[in-house]
Formats: sequence, C-alpha cells, structure tokens
Amino acid sequence: MAAKRKAAATRPKRVRRPASRGPATHKAPAARRAKPAAAGKASALRLAGVGTEAVRKATGRAWEDWLKALDRAGAKAMAHKDIALMLSRRFNVPDWWSQMVTVGYEQARGLRKAHQKADGFSATASRTVAAPLDKLYAAWSEPRQRSRWLTDAPLELRRSTDGKSMRMTWTPGNSSVVVGFFRKGADKSVVALEHGKLSDAKSVGAQKDYWGKALDRLKALLEGR
Repeated sequence: MAAKRKAAATRPKRVRRPASRGPATHKAPAARRAKPAAAGKASALRLAGVGTEAVRKATGRAWEDWLKALDRAGAKAMAHKDIALMLSRRFNVPDWWSQMVTVGYEQARGLRKAHQKADGFSATASRTVAAPLDKLYAAWSEPRQRSRWLTDAPLELRRSTDGKSMRMTWTPGNSSVVVGFFRKGADKSVVALEHGKLSDAKSVGAQKDYWGKALDRLKALLEGR
C-alpha cells in the first residue's frame, strides 16, 4: 500500500486544456456577414433609371438575373428591337418593361451610353402612390384631372390601354412619352414613364427634372397633401 501511494504521488497530474474551437466556428460568422453585403450590392443595382426591386416586382427577375439570362440568349449580338421582342414573346415581359429591360441590358454591357437608345436618348421617372390603380389612371386619362397637376404639357394621346399604359407624343421635337401603370396593392399603385426620342443627353436632364416635379405634384394630389 505504501508503495502504491508513493507511485501515485510521483505520477504527473493531467492538466485539462480548454476545448479548442474548430475552424468552422470562426468561419460561420464571417460567412453570415458576407451575405448581407452581397445582397446589398445586388439590390443597389440600377439600370435605365430603374432599381432592381422594381424590375423584380414587374417582371419576376432582378437586374442581375436578366443580365445573365440575356447573355445566355445571345442578346449581345442582337439589335435593340430584337431583344425587346424576345423579352415580350419568349419571357412574357409586358411591353413597357421589355423596353426598359432592353435599355438596362444595353447600358450594362456597354452597348449604349447612359440614357441612349436606338432612336435617341430617353429620360425615365416613376412614383409609388398611395391610391388605387383606377384612380391613378384616371388622373392621366381624364383631361380635366390631368390639368390639375400637368399644366400646359404639349402632349397628344396616340394610344391607351385602360389601367395599363398610355402612349403620347411630346409635340415640340416629336418625342415620345410612354407611361405604364402597375397595381402594388389594394390602395397603392405605381406609375412609370419613359420620355424617349430625345435629341441629346442635355435634353435628358431637363425632361427628367420636368417629369420628376410633375409626378411629385400628382402624388401630392392623389394622396391629399
């Protein structure tokens, strides 16, 4: 017994080391932090004056998805009208948005300058309004209502589809104004327009400013402010 106690006394004591954390424990937080950054970058993408979330809601795809899809479809080698036609027929994109997606793609791939299209330059503007779609459309389609927020605009109506779109001519310079209307909820809707066939980039800034202020007046009128 004495010999056993002596041996136990001379045996080295075990030192418990703290459990080491595996490499995955350190990588996981970094990976989680990386995802919001990537998502933020994608959501900030804006082409043809339209944000990626607006494109996603209207067409079912964000800008990044459209760029990849059109690349795969060979759009880089296609003319503007052929890309727009493909978007309409093959991907079932509404007419107004097929033009917007085409312009955004061409700008992203360096096929055109900012705001430039095959028939000239274009300015875009949009607003979300806290009003039903029919009320928003009526504010455009009925001359008496339109005159309350769009005074003395040199516009001539060419074609309209109730609750969906309007095509007009801006008579000085014979430029074109295309307006789209979209439901966003029971009491919320969106108006988005493109003023195309402008002669130069300078005209884009002037018309963008004009339509921005006009849509602000429309929004204030319909929301009772």
